[in-house]
Order: sequence, then C-alpha cells, then structure tokens
Amino acid sequence: MGHGRSRVGRPADTVVELDPAFFADPHALYARLRAEDPVARARTPVGLPVWVVTRYDDARRALNDPRLAKDATGFARALERHPVPPEGRAVFAQELSRHMLSSDPPDHTRLRKLVNRAFTMRAIAGMRPRIEAIATGLADRMAAGPAEVDLLDAFAFPLPMSVICDLLGVPDAERETFRRWSNTLLSSDGDAAGRTAAGTAMAEYLTALVAEKRARPADDMLSAIVAASEHADRLSADETVSMAFLLLVAGHETTVNLIGNGVLALLRRPDRLAELRADPELIPRAVEEFLRFDGPINLATFRHTTEPVEIGGVTIPPGEVVLVALASADRDPDHFPAADDLDLHRDAAGHLAFGFGLHHCLGAPLARLEGDVAFRTLLARFPDLTLAVEPDRLRWRSSILMRGLTRLPVRLRETDDAVPPVRPRAETRHERR
Repeated sequence: MGHGRSRVGRPADTVVELDPAFFADPHALYARLRAEDPVARARTPVGLPVWVVTRYDDARRALNDPRLAKDATGFARALERHPVPPEGRAVFAQELSRHMLSSDPPDHTRLRKLVNRAFTMRAIAGMRPRIEAIATGLADRMAAGPAEVDLLDAFAFPLPMSVICDLLGVPDAERETFRRWSNTLLSSDGDAAGRTAAGTAMAEYLTALVAEKRARPADDMLSAIVAASEHADRLSADETVSMAFLLLVAGHETTVNLIGNGVLALLRRPDRLAELRADPELIPRAVEEFLRFDGPINLATFRHTTEPVEIGGVTIPPGEVVLVALASADRDPDHFPAADDLDLHRDAAGHLAFGFGLHHCLGAPLARLEGDVAFRTLLARFPDLTLAVEPDRLRWRSSILMRGLTRLPVRLRETDDAVPPVRPRAETRHERR
C-alpha cells in the first residue's frame, strides 16, 4: 500500500460523527483517520450510516471501482436498508436526479457524450476573453465601492455563475434565487423540509426553462440539450431537466469555493501571497495547489456497494453507502510530502479535487480557467487585499459535499478615502498577461 503507518485497532462499533466540528476543520479528523481507521464507519448529520475512505491510494481506487455504483435507484435501495429519521429525510425531486453524477454506464456514457464537446480544452480556451471581461467588470465595481466587501458575494459567486448561465442560456433574473436553492440543497443540516422545498422550486423553474428552450431555441448549450431530448432514445424529459440542474450547480459551486478557499489560504500566509504577486506566472501551478490544499469538494457524492468490496483491508458489505474523502486524500502525506503546507511550487498533479475515473469532473478545465483569471484579476487590481476579520470568526458551510466558506469579508484597500480610478479594460487585460 505504500503506507508506513500501523493501523491502530478500534472497537467494531466505533462510529465517527460528521458534526459541526468536522465541518469547521475536517483535516484534523482526517489526519487521525488516515493513521488509525482509514476506512471508517461514520454517521452524517441527518443520521445516515456511511463508510468514509480517507487515504489517497484507497480513494483513487474507490473512485474508479464499478462495484461502487452511483445510480439513483440503487442508492434508494441502500437508503431503505439504513433509513434516516423522518425529520432528516428530504424528498428529492425525481426531475433533478437523472443526471450523469447519479448514473452508471451505459446511461452515464450516453448522458456525458451529449455535453462532452462543449467542455473540451479548445472550447474552454475560447471562453477566456468573456471570462476576463466578467472578472474585470466585477473588479471595477468592487474598486468603485466600499473598502470592505464579502468576496464571495462580490466576486467569487457572480464570476462562475455568470459564465455558466451564459453558456447554458439562463436569464439573469433568477441567478441569486438559484444560488439560495443550491446552498440549501447542498446543506447537510437538519432542515429536510427546506431542502425538499428548494428542490421542488428548482425543478419547477428548470422544467419551465426547458419548455422555453424547446419553444424558442437559442444558440446555447441548454437549447442543444433540449434538441437532443427530442430523440427519445437519447434523453428523456427528466434527464433533460436533471442535466440542466447538474451543469448549473456544478458549474458554479466548484469555482466559488476554489476562489474563496484559495484567497483565504493566501491571506493567512502573507509570504505566499507576496510570492505569487511577485511572479504571476506561478498562478496556474498555484491554482492546482489550492485545489489540493483545501479543494472545493470535501466528500465525493454518494456511492453504494453492489457486492462486498474490500478497501484498505476492510470488507464493506453490499448495500452500504460509501463516501470518498477527496479533501483527506489530497492531504495524505504518503502521496504529497509536507501535505499540510501550502507550496506554490509543488507539482500537485494527481490531486483528486475533481475526482478520478469515470466521474471525473467534466467542467474541470472551465474551473481551472476561471480560477486562473480570478487570481490574476484580484492580485493585479487589489495589491492591499487583506482579511477583514480574524480567521477564527470565519464560518464554513454545513455541507457533506462542499468545502466552502459562508462569507469571506476582505478589505480591498487600507481606507475608503480615495477610491482608485477604474482602469481601462484593455490596459487591465494587458497587465494580467
């Protein structure tokens, strides 16, 4: 296995609680589990028993193991074996669950093929000017406003949300509402009724949007997906709405947290921030290190065992729910030396922030490009950027899936006395290059 650590015996009935302390600092728990109990029994905040895989080698294999299935029907059967208390049970709209991330081949192959072309490296590279224009516009507004802002609200959210909505052809009007629905759905707190309501509202909105694209198609990806759904053997009505849901949620959530977590990591380490300012050519490598160091996904989406599966010396029975801890794997010191250090010169290739194998994130090239543009823009425009609160006052989202802050208050400059002039867009682009 390549691990020089001995496994400390733990009682068979020991269950790790994925509680608020875990959301605040998952890395402390992960360090212990990697050393003592690398394939651990755990319980989510709503009471669902799961198995958590924490070491890099085990995680990478698990992510690509077909016996760890993703299909929604099989997962529902696994939930029947481990029913959660009624107050923790959200009813998820079926129209939102028939997407790539909740399917296995051959359905997964068919669904992914429909959108693969839009996310090729070449297609994404062609989006850079538009992404730069959005980032510049957001930075202009920030520079012209108060000295202190919530960077998530002012920059990290609207940048990727504008990009994915442009790509899909989603109107501006509902973007903030969509963000609230997304945050609620991805929350792991006890508000099952709230998650059910958010899912229902989102399904209704997307169903209406799909109907609009069918009646009045435009030159956007969602219209193309709807056109494909006219062929019943390729895409069902539920699959069309589910695809829109997945692309919208995944298309912004990952980048919001990449930007937020990466900026926080830099602001807590002024020497690293100064290093990156001095050498912007490090930014692509720095983005990979941000993804590894405190990536946007904590635990990968639910998988369930279709037969007994041995992982890390532990046999998990069939019908069990398995969570692969991406954030833990990427801090495994047996794979990444000095893994708890933020090293902007590190070769972080092979990190699992975007998953691995069949379900590797389709939008990874887009997230990387958005991250590159975001950090170039922020570093160039705000040389005095600092945290506006003590780090221990920051709060992390209560989410099994997402690793991200609820707010990121920052000071853009030392005082409000002199609002810096807005630089011409062409000059800003030139400087960033």
